[in-house]
Amino acid sequence: MKNHELDYRRYVIGGVAALIVVVYIIRLFTLQITSDDYKKSADSNAFLKKIEYPSRGIITDRNGKLLVFNQPAYDIMVVMNEIKGRLDTLELCEVLNISRQDFDNRMATIKDRNKNPGYSRYTQQIFMSQLSEEDFSIFQEKMFRFPGFYIQRRSIRQYHYPFAAHVLGDVAEVSPADIEEDDYYQPGDYIGKLGVERSYEKQLRGEKGIQILLRDAHGRVQGRYQNGKFDRRPVAGKNLTLGLDANLQALGERLMEGKIGSIVAIEPSTGEILCMVSSPSYDPRMMVGRQRSKSHRLLSQNVWKPLLNRSIMGQYPPGSTFKTTQGLTFMTEGIIHPTQTSYPCGHGFNFRGLHVGCHGHASPLPLVPALSTSCNGYFCWGLYHMINTHLSKYGTVQNAMNTWRDYMVSMGFGYRLGVDLPGEKRGLIPNAQFYDKAYKGSWNGLTIISIAIGQGEVNATPLQIANLGATIANRGWFITPHVVKKIQGEPLDTLYTKKRYTMANRAAYDYVVQGMRASATGGTCHELSRYDFMACGKTGTAQNRGHDHSVFMGFAPMDNPKIAVAVYVENGGWGATYGVPIGGLLMEQYIHGKLSEASEAKAASLQERHISYGTTSR
Repeated sequence: MKNHELDYRRYVIGGVAALIVVVYIIRLFTLQITSDDYKKSADSNAFLKKIEYPSRGIITDRNGKLLVFNQPAYDIMVVMNEIKGRLDTLELCEVLNISRQDFDNRMATIKDRNKNPGYSRYTQQIFMSQLSEEDFSIFQEKMFRFPGFYIQRRSIRQYHYPFAAHVLGDVAEVSPADIEEDDYYQPGDYIGKLGVERSYEKQLRGEKGIQILLRDAHGRVQGRYQNGKFDRRPVAGKNLTLGLDANLQALGERLMEGKIGSIVAIEPSTGEILCMVSSPSYDPRMMVGRQRSKSHRLLSQNVWKPLLNRSIMGQYPPGSTFKTTQGLTFMTEGIIHPTQTSYPCGHGFNFRGLHVGCHGHASPLPLVPALSTSCNGYFCWGLYHMINTHLSKYGTVQNAMNTWRDYMVSMGFGYRLGVDLPGEKRGLIPNAQFYDKAYKGSWNGLTIISIAIGQGEVNATPLQIANLGATIANRGWFITPHVVKKIQGEPLDTLYTKKRYTMANRAAYDYVVQGMRASATGGTCHELSRYDFMACGKTGTAQNRGHDHSVFMGFAPMDNPKIAVAVYVENGGWGATYGVPIGGLLMEQYIHGKLSEASEAKAASLQERHISYGTTSR
């Protein structure tokens, strides 16, 4: 009788033997074909692949003034596989002026694949970065005593002036997320973190080179492999020319000392940003080298938030500067006639028990003097009539509201403009759905009347307010504001060269320009009348839970405009208190290239006037 139990055992033993053979085959395949461990080991014994870092592109202002450049720095690199117990750790620590604990921590960080995902014991890893010339010289003399340690020549950024930190940004060591996102980088590399350094990182960084060196059996470098046949030279980064005027930027930062807020100036014909001030600011040279981490931590803990670029991240009520958009909309939509439509203002808008206050002035008024005197009543009446009394044109208050919204969006509000800096905010322009949700469908023009004067739910960035000035200066179009004027050997993105037209018509813009000019000659911006160029302006006094914000938007000259400016000073009071005088000085500096003696005295006075903000975190 056949023994089935023996047959079963034979099959089991045969299966186990077959499985063992398969496992060995797979392992051999992995070691010889798939895994590159042995190849790396062999290559590391024969070759030293040395990365050559390119020079980062330099940055200049519109007039060729050097803003950002490079200076030499040195990193210490280590190849773990070459140490092999031959390292005098105590002597190395003494030469580098570090503790044994610091040495152990650095080594542990290098080997930690969570912090250093590209780790390999056969390739160079960064041990210490950005040595000074003095430390480099000391280490270089004794480097032969420390097998596996090498010097890598690098460069670090240097900022020529103590201003424009928010625009220029800074450079720091890559994070694991940066490495994961772009395989160009490896641990120890540098990358732009903020400002232009971040948004134009790929143009500025260049391309790395590589030098392959041949080593003997003792690991000593014998020269270039095949006379450098397989070497690749680094390609320098591209230089950038900014639209910034360094002198204008310096003046703007002077004038904003001791104040919280922003200045943005734009060249209307090109959309180039001439200056961008966010206050409080900081010296960009604080963020260079090994002190960057400490400086960044101190700045991030500062209650006044100096790292915040208020020019593109601050979202504020635009105040009465927004009345220009209302005049443009109402006239284009036929809600008002610029000379035949006058509205009353009995110290404000008064209707059905609702009162929106205003300062004393002549009444009733048509469009141009309404802009000149910054009449609240006029623009409240205009919005009320558009939303409530033109239902034969729009059908519903919702349609009227969304038409209004479309005009605002076409003028650059409610969405990011697309400036070439990271972190831009969109502000807020409400639509019908917003109010339907807020008021459960029961609302009308009176409910939302405050948006007519740039209050209520409306929010804008200083950049958007400056862009409004540029759009009015151009009589109905703008080019997306941008910081970079020119990239070496590369065209600008078409976003920064194409005109964007608004929904308002040319005739409406002509009347609004007249109103802004009248404001400068005898209205709320009358201080501008002292200049020898024809300035146009519009003040704003944006209501706030504390003191009102001082706002100004304007441009000059009236015809063939060269500069549009927005000034926003938190808790500065009336627009004429800070906004107008600061805006006027910026215009004079740019148009004439300098300030007159009287204007310089005015600038010094404004510089010394600090606003008390208490200790509340901003």
